[in-house]
Parts: sequence; C-alpha cells; structure tokens
Amino acid sequence: MISIEFIRQNKAKVAQCIQDKGCPAVDIDKLLSLNDKRHLLNQQLQKAQENRNKLTKEEGLVKGKAIKDEIKKIKDALLRIDNEFKTLLLSIPCLPASDIDVGPGETANKVIRTVGNIPKFDFPVKDHLQLGENLDLIDTKTAAEISGSRFTYLKNQAVMLEFALVQYTFKFLTDQGFIPIIPPVLLRKSITEKLGYWQAGGHNDYYMVNEPDDQDGLLYLVGTSEHSVVPYHQNRIFENHELPKRYVAFSTCFRRESGSYGKDVRGIFRVHQFDKVEMVSFTRPDRGVEEHEFFLELEEKLFAQLGLAFQVVQMGSGDLGFPVAKKYDLEVWIPSQNKYRELTSTSTTADFQARRLNIRYHDGGQKDFVHIINGTANSINRPLIAILENFQQKDGSVLIPEVLQPYCGFDKIGGNK
Repeated sequence: MISIEFIRQNKAKVAQCIQDKGCPAVDIDKLLSLNDKRHLLNQQLQKAQENRNKLTKEEGLVKGKAIKDEIKKIKDALLRIDNEFKTLLLSIPCLPASDIDVGPGETANKVIRTVGNIPKFDFPVKDHLQLGENLDLIDTKTAAEISGSRFTYLKNQAVMLEFALVQYTFKFLTDQGFIPIIPPVLLRKSITEKLGYWQAGGHNDYYMVNEPDDQDGLLYLVGTSEHSVVPYHQNRIFENHELPKRYVAFSTCFRRESGSYGKDVRGIFRVHQFDKVEMVSFTRPDRGVEEHEFFLELEEKLFAQLGLAFQVVQMGSGDLGFPVAKKYDLEVWIPSQNKYRELTSTSTTADFQARRLNIRYHDGGQKDFVHIINGTANSINRPLIAILENFQQKDGSVLIPEVLQPYCGFDKIGGNK
C-alpha cells in the first residue's frame, strides 16, 4: 500500500508507474476526492458526537433521537465511502524501484551476469523426466491417474536428494543467523489481500479449500512459504536492535498455474504441488536495498556451490508482481532445452506489504514501516531437474554435487557403484 500523501503529491508519477507495471488504471482523482470526503465526514461525526455529549438530561429527551439519527446517517455514509476508498487504494500496485527498466511483459528484463560453465556432452543428453523414469526416481504417469496433470511421485534417491537439498540450504542459512520456521500452509482471504498477491489477477493462482458463509473464513493454500511468514509479524512494532529479522522457512506449496496452460507440461518443472525453502527479512528502510542484494548474494552462493551454471536477471517493470518493487531471477542452465530457465528469485516489496500489514519499527521515538525482502533459497524440484540433467553421465547415471553427499549419503545415482 502506498501512502495517500505520496499519491497526492505524485499523481502523474503514480499513474505512470501503474501503467509501467501493466496493471489496470486507477482513478486517482476519485481516490483523492473520496479521501477528502472521509475527512469531512469524520469531522461531522466528531462534532455530532460532541453535541450529543453536551446535552443535558432534559435536552436529551427532546433532541437525543435527532442527533442519534444524524450520527447513524454519517456513519453509514462514512462506511460506504471508506470501503470505496480502500478498494481503490488497495488496487494501486507497489511502485517499481527507480533503477528498473521499463517495458511490457518480459521485454525489459536484462541479464546482468552469468556464473559457472555450461557443461558439454559427447553423447545425446536426456531430459530430467527420461532420466527420472529410467532411474526409477519420478513417476508422473501414476500421479496423473491419481491426482491429475502436473503432479508427481518422487521416489528412491530423488526423495533423499530432496531432503539433502533442504538440509544443505537450512545449514547454509542458519549459519548466517536465519531463524528456521515451518509456517502454516493455509491463509485467510484477508491475509492474501494484505500481501498484495490477490490483486491484478493473482487470486486465480490460489487453491481455495473451503466455502464458508463468512468470506474471511475462506482458506487458501499458500503458493510460497513467504505468504504465511510475512504476516507472522502483522501489527508488530520492532525495536531497532531487533532488525534485520531473518527467517528461513520450509513448506509444501500449491499453485493452480492458471496462466501456464500448455507450458512445461512434460516432467516436474511446473507442477501444482512442490516443496520450497524461502528466505524472508524485515529490515530498516535505509537497509532495504543492501538486504535485497544480500539475499541475491546468498542465492548465488547456494547454487554456485552445487556446481550449476546460471545467469542473474534483473526484471523489468512489466514482469514485476503486484507487491514487488524490484526483483532478480536466477536462471539455471537446462541442457535438454539448451537454455536458461528460472530457478529462484528474490524480491523487495519495500514498505508496500508492511503498510498493509502494519509492521513497523521503533527508533528513538520515531516509528516507521519496515522493508520486507523475500527470496527463494531452494525450489527443490528445479534444482533437482538441474542436477539430473547437468550431471548426467554417458551410462545413464547421475553424479551428485559434493556439497550434498554428506546429507544424502551417496555420490551417484545409477550405473556401477
């Protein structure tokens, strides 16, 4: 959420930023007019309540009902206008950072560096599904019969490799001072709206698991661990010395992939259910940029140590999510596709989510909203895909990165032991 004072002082800039992100236009003049009406009605309400309180017992018998009716009328009007105002205000996305390139969709995304060496093979490479089926690691056919498309069974060493990735990532991040947490995987609708993922069509990617009469009783499955970690501190005021507050979270995540019809239908690259390790940080505004770059550095170290080749991409304005001010993607080399594909990302929402969730910090008498940073430390399925494909051998076996071997207990899948 953006402060109404900022919007009033920067009308043209806000309107342009909404357009740059490809979000629906917002009637800013109407928003400001509604805010003025809210202030006027609040003044009228306060005056009417003061007049009621000044009445003597005798005057109350004569004028009390009229003032009571007036107060009710003002409250009804205030509720209606306040709801309309909040709907408009919450439809304004987080403004892109000033150093973001502008362009629709993915057109303004840019590669800022590449890391590692692309492997060369002297034999025809297999994709991860072929490798997974040959080595009895992945079963999407049975999963389709049981659950539908975009589900899978992971089996045998693939399971051990998943938990090795989780343990490796948790060890790496807890050594950096991150607090481990396992959050709920169900969210109230009101929380999804405060996070800002509900707007601009994001609600189409959530799974709803119940249909109560009370709309706020609706529960939705998380699409990433941050969805339930970020609101963990709603209505919290941190002391300055507590920041940054960093968490590393593990959860199973769920996505409808409603906008991905026909994309990546083969294998486990894009599925409805997957496990994920996520980083979240609450930090001071003057440390927000530094913290975001720190998250990117951590992600690069995690995957460089796995021996994977990847590129770092800064996203343009049209490819930023509704609550996101700036975002980097790490894209890993996938040999069977002969290109880089998204592996992880890290985003700053600046103070956008903190305002919606009322998360602040206290510093010498001043209270201000924190900045919130998130980042995928390990998306499990995609590193698993990358390991299978990049470290496959001519005999059909797969070598395991050295840093994972202490956690999984083997250095190779398939072939001669």
